[in-house]
Amino acid sequence: MQQAKQNGSTGIDTAAIRAAAKNMDDGAVTAGYRGDRKLVIDLLNGALATELVCVLRYKRHHYTVAGRENGSIKAEFLAHALEEQGHADQIAERIVQLNGEPDFNPASLAERSHAEYDDAKDVKAMIKANLIAERVAIESYRQMLEKIGDSDPTTRQMLVGIMAKEEEHADDMRDLLA
Repeated sequence: MQQAKQNGSTGIDTAAIRAAAKNMDDGAVTAGYRGDRKLVIDLLNGALATELVCVLRYKRHHYTVAGRENGSIKAEFLAHALEEQGHADQIAERIVQLNGEPDFNPASLAERSHAEYDDAKDVKAMIKANLIAERVAIESYRQMLEKIGDSDPTTRQMLVGIMAKEEEHADDMRDLLA
């Protein structure tokens, strides 16, 4: 076994760093990656399905809410749909970075999603459905973060950022219900 060559003052293993440059087929995943890639990719594909269902729900609500008095709610639904699409894009990109395949299959989207689609006709029911879905997403991300722990700091950081935005969305929906 090769002895690790470390920089005395920093403790950095320069041999491991240089070895990381050799297997370019793995892209961003180096030998130092400590996560369970299959588990992380599976978790992320569940999150991707959830975000896509949320995009569809918010878009439907945006296009179907009516009335002059609901203009600001309509705008809020669209803003959230666009942010959820951004989350889906981030998650899909991370799956690819981990050498996985993002699952956009519409045939199984609803069953893989943690949140549910909603076709409410009443604005209050729409807001309530969105608040419930945001709370589901928050808890899903919390559980994913628990499973990943510190083994994949890049995925962890991304999920923390998305979860913070979902918490903001939940607050927005709660405020609209008040």
